Amino acid sequence: MSSPHPDLRSFLRRLKGDGDLVVVDAPVDARLEVAEIHRRVIAAGGPALLFTNVKGAAFPLVTNLFGTPSRAAQAFGDAPLAFIKGLVRLVQDMPPTPAKLWQARGLAAAASHVGLRRTTRGPVTEVMTSEVRLDKLPALQLWPEDGGPFVTLPLVYTEHPDGHGHNLGMYRMHVHGPSHTGMHWQIGKGGGFHYQVAEQREQALPVTVFLGGPPALILSAIAPLPENVPELLLASLIAGRRLPLVEGAAPHPLVADAEFALIGEVAPHARQPEGPFGDHYGYYSLQHDYPVFNVRRLAHRHDAIYPATVVGKPRQEDFFIGDLLQDLLSPLFPLVMPAVRQLWSYGETGYHSLAAAVVKERYGREALGSAFRILGEGQLALTKFLLLTDGDVDLRDFRATLTHVLARTRPETDLYVFSHTAMDTLDYTGPMVNKGSKGVLMGLGAPVRDLPQAFHSAELPQGVTTARVYCPGCLVIDGPSYADEPGAAARLVAHPAFADWPLVVLSDEPLRATASDMNFLWTTFTRFEPAADIHAASQRVVRHHVSYAPPVLIDARMKPWFPKEVECDPDTASLVGRRWKEYFPHRRIEMGDSHRGHLDPPASR
Repeated sequence: MSSPHPDLRSFLRRLKGDGDLVVVDAPVDARLEVAEIHRRVIAAGGPALLFTNVKGAAFPLVTNLFGTPSRAAQAFGDAPLAFIKGLVRLVQDMPPTPAKLWQARGLAAAASHVGLRRTTRGPVTEVMTSEVRLDKLPALQLWPEDGGPFVTLPLVYTEHPDGHGHNLGMYRMHVHGPSHTGMHWQIGKGGGFHYQVAEQREQALPVTVFLGGPPALILSAIAPLPENVPELLLASLIAGRRLPLVEGAAPHPLVADAEFALIGEVAPHARQPEGPFGDHYGYYSLQHDYPVFNVRRLAHRHDAIYPATVVGKPRQEDFFIGDLLQDLLSPLFPLVMPAVRQLWSYGETGYHSLAAAVVKERYGREALGSAFRILGEGQLALTKFLLLTDGDVDLRDFRATLTHVLARTRPETDLYVFSHTAMDTLDYTGPMVNKGSKGVLMGLGAPVRDLPQAFHSAELPQGVTTARVYCPGCLVIDGPSYADEPGAAARLVAHPAFADWPLVVLSDEPLRATASDMNFLWTTFTRFEPAADIHAASQRVVRHHVSYAPPVLIDARMKPWFPKEVECDPDTASLVGRRWKEYFPHRRIEMGDSHRGHLDPPASR
C-alpha cells in the first residue's frame, strides 16, 4: 500500500527517483511560454516540470505535478481510499459484532492519526517579511487573452467571522499588483460565504493563502464537501498523519510544511475587474468585478518552490485530480444519499455541465427524488444536466451509459427542464452569469425501444450536409450556424429523416463531436443550456409538465455571445517549437500536440 507524501518536497523526490520529473534550466517566460511547454508535455503524457530559471522570478516553478493518472494516484497514496471503504463497511454493518470490530481494528489506528498538531515553528516561517513582492513569484499567464498572471494552485484559508469553522478552497487569483490580487469567489463557495458575513458587518475578512505543502491539501481544497465540514481534517485523513500547524505567527494558523503563505485580508465592498481567464471549460471566462485580496505579509521556506497548474480544454492536469477525488469520495455517496448507488461527473464537460447516477427505483418515480437529492447536495447543486438510470452500467463509460438511458427513456414523462436556477459561474450558456437552468433525463427499467445504429435517409433537411452516429440512438448533425438561422433547431427536429432517433445533437462540428467520447462530451455539454437549447418534435403541457415527443434535439451550436475557445497564439507556439531541444538538452521529451491535445483520439494524432 503506497503512502501519501507529507509535503511537496517528498513528492518531488519520489518523482525524481522514478524519472518522472525533468528539470528545465533554460530561461523561460512565465507569460505564455511556460504554459505552452506544459501543455505539450501533458498532451504526450510526459513528466512533471521543474523550471529553475523563470525570467524576473525569485523562485523556481514546478508544474504538471498531477498530469497523469498514475502520478495523481502516487501523490495521495491508496491508504485514504482503503480507510473510507472500511469506514463505510463498518457503518453499514451497524450494530457491529465483536468479530467485525476486530476486523476493523486498523480503522481505529488510522483514525488516531487524523487531526491537527499545533506547533510554534515550521518550514513555512523560515522567512517572514512585510515587503510583499508578488511580482517576484513566477505566476503564469496561460492564454493570450488572459487579463494577466494568475495564481493557479492557491489554497485559500478563511474562518467564519462567528467561529463556525474554517474553509479551505481553491479559487484562482488574478495578480493585480505587487501586493494585491483578485479573489475569485464564485457562487456556492465556502470562502465566499464567510466573506459575505464579514461584508454585511462592514468588516474585512482575514485570509491566508497557502502554496505547496502536503498534496493532500489540494485534494481537500477542491473536494465538494458539505458546508462546515473541515477541509483540514480531510487533508489530515488523506495525508495519514496529524497536520502540523504553526500558531502565533499570523492571525490564522499556518500550514507548517507549505512552501508559501500569503497573509492579508479582503476588505468589504472593494471590487476590481478580474479576468479574462482561459479556464477548465476550454473557453475564456470574461472580465467581472471580484473582491480584492490585500497581502500584508509573506511567509515562505528559504528555498521555496512555487507550484502552479495550467488549465484549458480537457483533459488537463485538473482532470486527473478531479477523477481521483471522485474515486476517493464515491464510497460515501450511498452513505450520504442511500438511494444513489453510483454517481459520476464528467470532467470532459468541466464537471458541473454533466453528471450521471445509478439509483434505486424501489417504487414508481423514486428516481426523481434521487435527482432532487443530488441537485441539492453541495457543489453538485451546480450540475447542469443529469442522467439517471437504475440499471447495471459503468457510468465512466459514457457511450454505454447514454445508450442504456436512450433505450429506456420516455421523454414525454422522463425529461425534466427546470428554468430560473443557479448555474456555475464559469458556464456562459445561460442568459446571464450565475443564471440558467437544469435538465434531468431518466432511463429506468426495461428497454422501451430498439435503438437505430446506422443512419439511412434519402433526403436531409435544408442546411444539413452531415449526419453521423455517435452511439445507438444518438445522431449528430450539422446545420446553419446560429448566427445565420437561430431557429434551425426547432425546424430540424421535426424533420421525418430523424424520426427514429430519440436524441439528435445539432453541432457546428459533427465530425469532431463523433470522433471520441471526449469530443462528444465537450462539444455538446459545454455549449448548451437546457431551457434554451432543448427542442422536441412536438411538445405540450400535461398536468403542468412539459411533455416532449421524441426525437429530442440538443442545440449545441456556438452562440454569438459565447466566449471564445482558448487557443495558443502563433508566436508562442513557434517559439516553443524552436526551443524544444533547448529546454530538454539531456533527455528526449516527446512534444505533444497542445492544440489538439486530449480532445482528439490517439489514432488521429
